[in-house]
Amino acid sequence: MNDSKLVRKFRLEHWQVVNIGLVLYDALVVNLAYFAAIWLRFDCQYSAIPRQYVYWILRFAPLYTPVCLLIFWRCRLYNSLWRFASYTELLYTILATSLTFLVQILGVRLLFGNMPLAYYCVGVLLQFLAVLAVRFSYRLVLLLRDARRKKGDVHRVMLIGAGAAGQMLLRDLQRNQDSGDEVVCIMDDDPNKWDRFVEGVPVVGGRDAIPAQVKQRNIDRIYLAIPSATAQQKREILNICNETGCELKQVPGVIQMLHEDVTLQSMKDVSVEDLLGREPVKVDLNEVFSFLQGKTILVTGGGGSIGSELCRQIAGHSPKRLIIFDIYENNAYSIQMELQEKYPNLDLVTLIGSVRDSRRLEQVFSQYRPEVVYHAAAHKHVPLMEDSPWEAIKNNTLGTYKTAYAAMRHGCQRFVLISTDKAVNPTSVMGASKRLCEMIIQTFDRKIKDGQAQSLPSLYTHAETESCPERLPEDIHTEFVAVRFGNVLGSNGSVVPLFKRQIAQGGPVTVTHPDVIRYFMTIPEAVSLVLQAGVYARGGEIFVLDMGEPVKIDTLARNLIRLSGYKPDVDIPVVYTGLLPGEKLYEERLMAEEGMRKTPNALINIGNPIPMDANRFLEQLPKLMASVYENREDVREQISHLVPTYQPDMAGAKPQADAPEAGPAPSPDPRNESGPEEGSPPEAEAEKRELAGAGV
Repeated sequence: MNDSKLVRKFRLEHWQVVNIGLVLYDALVVNLAYFAAIWLRFDCQYSAIPRQYVYWILRFAPLYTPVCLLIFWRCRLYNSLWRFASYTELLYTILATSLTFLVQILGVRLLFGNMPLAYYCVGVLLQFLAVLAVRFSYRLVLLLRDARRKKGDVHRVMLIGAGAAGQMLLRDLQRNQDSGDEVVCIMDDDPNKWDRFVEGVPVVGGRDAIPAQVKQRNIDRIYLAIPSATAQQKREILNICNETGCELKQVPGVIQMLHEDVTLQSMKDVSVEDLLGREPVKVDLNEVFSFLQGKTILVTGGGGSIGSELCRQIAGHSPKRLIIFDIYENNAYSIQMELQEKYPNLDLVTLIGSVRDSRRLEQVFSQYRPEVVYHAAAHKHVPLMEDSPWEAIKNNTLGTYKTAYAAMRHGCQRFVLISTDKAVNPTSVMGASKRLCEMIIQTFDRKIKDGQAQSLPSLYTHAETESCPERLPEDIHTEFVAVRFGNVLGSNGSVVPLFKRQIAQGGPVTVTHPDVIRYFMTIPEAVSLVLQAGVYARGGEIFVLDMGEPVKIDTLARNLIRLSGYKPDVDIPVVYTGLLPGEKLYEERLMAEEGMRKTPNALINIGNPIPMDANRFLEQLPKLMASVYENREDVREQISHLVPTYQPDMAGAKPQADAPEAGPAPSPDPRNESGPEEGSPPEAEAEKRELAGAGV
């Protein structure tokens, strides 16, 4: 044990070994430098050097060497970290060389005699270079080694945009060498900039040349630096870039508005929303603010993807009180914590309960008296609802009825139903249940305007065992409206999270059918329009949000694969699994009987109500309720009696293309005049519309 301690005690550290080597090296070079100087002075001929000069150098070396080493030590040339050598170490080396130069001059002249001037001048220069070289060469070797390592990690970058933003980004990338990005070319649609240079980087063409330049120059990253481009322009460019398989980043448009410098840190990843190319939704925030300010607002399903975003945007418009109502406590708790942290002064109430429980609804409405209700609670998963149709009716249809009834009974000013385009010519139970919700809303509105609200049944399941609540008040002014829109990106029921999980697992990515088309909108966009539609409401309207151009789910899946850095059908396979029960190829936004009226917001339109027998509808609802609570197998047939446009697939997962034609074909949507989707032949588009008209 003592021997091992002794060994460790006398074992030299690495830096000590290095210093010993430096001492030996310095002892040699400080003398060789001056000998080389005199050798050079006499034309590199040793025989030409006077013997006395050689004798003086040899005699002075034993004195000069220890003095040099002492000066070097005092000047920290033996205790510096030379791998980090910088300007300070250079100054110390110059100081040490200057001091030893004085020693050399004085020592030789005083002890021996005069030497040639070249001996001193060249000698001190050679000594300085030799001492400096060995020390800074260590850092140079490390830098070269790191450079070789980085060379393999360098990302070859294509910059799109030779404007001010592109120039700022290029300068930042050139300054920030640690980023590992090397801009090798710039693309710009302005022909006047082609074959010219920005900061030494060539501008080689426009967007059409992007694929060829990526291959030619081995590009692996593309940065889009055009913050002023419209969403349509960005979509066109990004779709070209996405086909290359390169990693994509872009400068946010907010950079232009804030007049900030464009840096690598300000870049953001390209998302699937960017590839959809929607223009930003414009909402009159003053109208929304004045409508929501100072009101008690209830959001059912407030923990869900749509409901939680409703809560976020409502919380920012100074409501008197915001009530979150949800059956799932984890989601409700999550949005509660988020809002409490962001809006500490908000009067926030979070309640757990079900819209199917009329007694709980009565308790909530009687205690808090909400003035505005956003009804987002619903079962939305189409295939699951096909397997459990009774639950879709209980939760979506009857839950809406009970919530609307409670809102009407307790003086709510406005009730806004969140509906779906799947309610149009529904082929699924989920879509039919939401169409029933729209019919309920229009029935409530009509009865109130006709002064017949008392004829609306309560539909309490406990009415036989308990006394029903008191009768409705005589003066009822609740306005009931519905807002219909399509799929929202990132929602719990969206295909996007599913695709991302499948990509993370290495695939395959499952698409039901290569021709399935859907309308998409981001959650914040949809909710902003829902809030403004609520401002426009006068009762009985079905607001239809403009979702832009439809998107192929297959295209969406492949874009997500590319954005994740993989190649579709090469790295990640795309597998077609067949249409799910109740699924349609093409979602419509209007039924044939509905027309379209405009609102002040071009993205919000109003579908005209379809004539219906409200009394007959109210007579059949209790029968449907009894049927679903008994879980009867003929529930689809009963739904079809209430929803004439519902065409159930009684065989379950029968392919839609084989479904028989039923009902009149829907009239074309006056807002959708973009024609067939790019890349689709007119025959394919006609087939889709025919299928849509057939209710599939």
